[in-house]
Amino acid sequence: MSEPDSPNETAPVRLSGIALALAGRQVLSDVNLTLGERRIGIVGRNGSGKSTLARVLTGLVAPDAGKAEVMGIDVARDRRAAIRAVGILFQNPEHQIIFPTVGEELAFGLRQQGQGRAEVRERVRAMLARFGRSDWEERSVEALSQGQKHLVCLMAVLMSEPALIVLDEPFTGLDIPTMRALQRHFDALAPMLVHITHDTAALDGYERVIWLEGGRIHRDGPAVPVLEEYLAEMNREGEADAGSGLAG
Repeated sequence: MSEPDSPNETAPVRLSGIALALAGRQVLSDVNLTLGERRIGIVGRNGSGKSTLARVLTGLVAPDAGKAEVMGIDVARDRRAAIRAVGILFQNPEHQIIFPTVGEELAFGLRQQGQGRAEVRERVRAMLARFGRSDWEERSVEALSQGQKHLVCLMAVLMSEPALIVLDEPFTGLDIPTMRALQRHFDALAPMLVHITHDTAALDGYERVIWLEGGRIHRDGPAVPVLEEYLAEMNREGEADAGSGLAG
């Protein structure tokens, strides 16, 4: 089991006593975390509460108890400020993109913040140029590949210059060249990243890993030993299933 997370009032991200039930099932229980590392991974089996924790962390779901704060902002209570503090990339970009063209998608968050049309357009063009996609401003999102749509989502999140970006299985269904290209973009980002994934190789070089079990923190510490223990446990369980005939 993990050691209790020590209080740190200056940490960029603080989760205090988070508990949440959905459809009568307890999904998260007594989650306490202070996060300050630049690269943090979250692992766990299906149904362990990883994606729900991501939504609590970004303010998309309010906990039944406790509080999630990013840069001192209660993300569930102050949604306008939360949008500027934290962004999320979902597993499926179709769940995130709402506008027909790339330029409109990138402009949306800034327009919601009340920025003027000319300033927004200038910042959209600067973001596209940053990623070598200046010709995408008027391009239809539907004409893009899945990997390109993920890139649009990433650029849209970066438009608000958040302090934290949460990645919720962003590589699912992508081919290897696309995954590697997106990984290079993630690696170059200045903001703090919290990366939820089943692919432990995607966490290579990360500083810290949190392992969730049944909505609770099972292990939390330096990435290498936590991932080694996690993989060993998953392999043991896989071998046990194979021996019992459940996998055949």
